Amino acid sequence: MPATPPLPPDTLIARRRPGKTRRTFLKAGGTLLLSVLAPLSARAAQIMAVRVWPADDYTRVTLENDSDLKTSHFLVKDPDRLVVDIEGLELNPTLKTLVAKIQSNDPYIKQVRVGQNRPNVVRLVFDLKAPIRPQVFTLDPVGVYKHRLIFDLYPVQPIDPIAAMIEKGEWSSDGKPVGQPPATPEEAPAATLGNALPLPDNKLPAPGVPSEALPRPDIAAVPPKAEPPAPPKAESKKVPNDKLVRMLTVALDPGHGGEDPGAIGAKGSREKDIVLAIAKRLKFKIEEHPNMRVMLTRDGDFFVPLNKRVEKARKVDADLFVSIHADAFVSPSARGSSVFVLSEKGASSSAARWLANKENQADLIGGANAKGHDPQLASVLLDLSTTAQINDSLKVGKAVLAQIGGINKLHNGAVERAGFAVLKAPDIPSILIETAFISNPDEEARLLDNAYQDQIADAIVKGIRQYFAKNPPLAKSRLT
Repeated sequence: MPATPPLPPDTLIARRRPGKTRRTFLKAGGTLLLSVLAPLSARAAQIMAVRVWPADDYTRVTLENDSDLKTSHFLVKDPDRLVVDIEGLELNPTLKTLVAKIQSNDPYIKQVRVGQNRPNVVRLVFDLKAPIRPQVFTLDPVGVYKHRLIFDLYPVQPIDPIAAMIEKGEWSSDGKPVGQPPATPEEAPAATLGNALPLPDNKLPAPGVPSEALPRPDIAAVPPKAEPPAPPKAESKKVPNDKLVRMLTVALDPGHGGEDPGAIGAKGSREKDIVLAIAKRLKFKIEEHPNMRVMLTRDGDFFVPLNKRVEKARKVDADLFVSIHADAFVSPSARGSSVFVLSEKGASSSAARWLANKENQADLIGGANAKGHDPQLASVLLDLSTTAQINDSLKVGKAVLAQIGGINKLHNGAVERAGFAVLKAPDIPSILIETAFISNPDEEARLLDNAYQDQIADAIVKGIRQYFAKNPPLAKSRLT
């Protein structure tokens, strides 16, 4: 009988040590499985930047990351805390820096604690200074930003613009001028009241202004030292309406802010900083006049959605809305100042349309909460933007443009029109001023110069005063 041929070495090993062979295969399979899963671990969310924007209106905390994040949050009382759990996240050094970014003067956050609550879940605990109404939402990548997780901490009672101005000494609770000379001819220097702007014929003061508003004195008729005779009591309030004086309220809107820097100049200057500086100068210069006051839609570096800017102006019964910007274009050679008003039918030029589209993207860059918008209200505001409002806007726009033309080259010699969302207050004349091109190196240098900022502010004030002198504001009839 022939001998059985020997088995191959590998078969012999398999027969003699079957358990070891299975272990070998399982080990190999496990290694393969780990190699497949390894990339998934590498793709776990990474926090790339943290930013905090404290303001009286609200405080915003932004976590910028490389992927979308899922969160849950709840409020705790005694003491007040906001607890946020972020899934799919491991604690990293960047996220830890959030602790040091909370400022002592933050109106709403006392401190924040950051920790790994459990595997793949990071917990943030915000210790609060007062009860808040949080909005937590995510933003898709846009512009230079990747995914963003936003925490907006609003006060339980929303900030009232008039109450805020009263607290700052910019508005009195009885509607009278604050920090201004008394309203009566007997108590105030005639020359000071002589600079005040009158109301038109057969018009009454705006809501909030005392009905007993006193006449603007005739400077020439008042003897410098003689005491005017006291009129009969019954006739003391019967004065011509064209002599009535009331406060004029101007809403100044520094564009962009917070997460939205606006245009960036060649030297790294940011539009949001420049226009805020100009707006503050402008506020001071306007309020040097005896019957004018100013409400800023933002007085610091924080983001205000476009519709909120309009809403703030309407809440203070503004007589005029002025949005301040610094233009930018793809070519650094573009230069000059411009003034824009709302257009119902379309932009007056392709450049105006391009600019309006860019400015209307501010909510995307700045990070407006889409769930917080009321699309029906936005549609109503657009529909209520009347021809009369646009005509008044054109008048003030022409007056301001003429004054600006005296200190800087005009990009366009006429007031331009486009569909700027921020100009859609239906009952307030509204203009948008592009002070200069920040993308032009020469004009960027001028925008950074204190003297030019003063000049542009002076020019705007002169234009506004000229407009009101020829078109005294009507009594307000608020749209609700």
